[in-house]
Amino acid sequence: MNSPSSRTTRRQFGRTVAGGALAAFAAPAILRGRNLNDKLRIAIIGSGGRGAANLGNVSGEDIVILCDVNLKAMAKPGEQYPKARKFQDFRKVYDHANEFDAVMVSTTEHTHAFATLPALKLGKHVYCEKPLTHNVYEARVIREAAAKAKVVTQMGTQIHASDNYRRVVELIQRDAIGPVREAHVWVNRAWGLQSPEAAKRNDIVSVQDRPTEVHPVPEGVDWDLWLGPAPARPYNDVYLPGPKWYRWWDFGNGTMSDLGSHWVDLPFWALRLDAPLTIEGLGPPAHPELAPASLKVVYEYGPREGMPPVKVTWYQGEEKPEILASGAVPKFGSGVLFVGDRGMLLADYGKHVLLPEDRFKDYQRPEPFIPKSMGHWAEWVHACKTGAPTTCHFDYAGRLTEANHLGNVAYRAGRKLNWDAVNMRVTNCSEADPYIRREYRKGWTLA
Repeated sequence: MNSPSSRTTRRQFGRTVAGGALAAFAAPAILRGRNLNDKLRIAIIGSGGRGAANLGNVSGEDIVILCDVNLKAMAKPGEQYPKARKFQDFRKVYDHANEFDAVMVSTTEHTHAFATLPALKLGKHVYCEKPLTHNVYEARVIREAAAKAKVVTQMGTQIHASDNYRRVVELIQRDAIGPVREAHVWVNRAWGLQSPEAAKRNDIVSVQDRPTEVHPVPEGVDWDLWLGPAPARPYNDVYLPGPKWYRWWDFGNGTMSDLGSHWVDLPFWALRLDAPLTIEGLGPPAHPELAPASLKVVYEYGPREGMPPVKVTWYQGEEKPEILASGAVPKFGSGVLFVGDRGMLLADYGKHVLLPEDRFKDYQRPEPFIPKSMGHWAEWVHACKTGAPTTCHFDYAGRLTEANHLGNVAYRAGRKLNWDAVNMRVTNCSEADPYIRREYRKGWTLA
């Protein structure tokens, strides 16, 4: 396989992310000395749904281009920014590269890499929604392109900017609970293939196979363009509007890669994780079309910067850690549990607790060493203007995305996988190859 290789060593990566002081690429000459009052010229690719929320958070900048495959999604922002150029095809945005400084990508998952890579090659700053890409190969391509471009990047993992996550990272990295040898991450969401019984319990429609019925394409949507690099599929209402498409392998990866961007982010950051050594996915038999609603994935990582080997287990849907089900820890609906030699730390998005609580009632917390974020979107805009670091830049986010996608790869391959990260290959299971990198529809290339 002619694929990009990882050129950053584990030690270099550790220095990059340790303590939250994440990598700052050298500011391009055009940025040095730039007046912070100058407005950043931004091209918005994907202006509806999640894109509308992202647009709202940079609305104080100069929005010069709006793009969405759904013309109706551009109606409201088009009124707000009447002078902005408007396109339905994101590829045409790059015909006007001299008109913008940065790009915000909020398309569907399967086109993230295709909308992002041209921006990087043109030296534009990029914000891309999570997950960064549709598969492992694309994550590697984008990560390496960003390193070469030396521009400001940020993946849309908004919770990474929270004080709660920072305090958890500090506690783990200051050894509050001792060496951590296992971590558990669980979420209640179950976007994917539901058994008829589970669908009834969850009050949803159970879609079991690719639909054959052809429905009218919604007004304003260019369906062929929406499909992009994915296989050709006749339009059916099971795909749109979002987030219906998430559960289909052609377009998304279900719960794992989506929420994994938020929840696995915490142990990935706190434990200084990089590439797993082995990955095993456990769940119902893999479906050729649909991601699973419930899934368990076990990752094994080697020692890192004074930290011991660690096992990280992901649970979604009806899968839950035994320690949670037994009542041994508080029953957070979704959460992250770090298990150390001297105690445990349980966290969710907004809170965390050291366990057992009586043991830690007099614990003196370490002085904060991860700076408070000015805000997830503000951080990116500020960095674009100054060259300051962002906290979810593509070097970090690309590695996190690769690891999350590998969970689905292992599940679909049906084997415990041995992962050679440098060469981006599974060494013990060739059946995994199609899930690492896929063939694109005619007319679409990632180059």
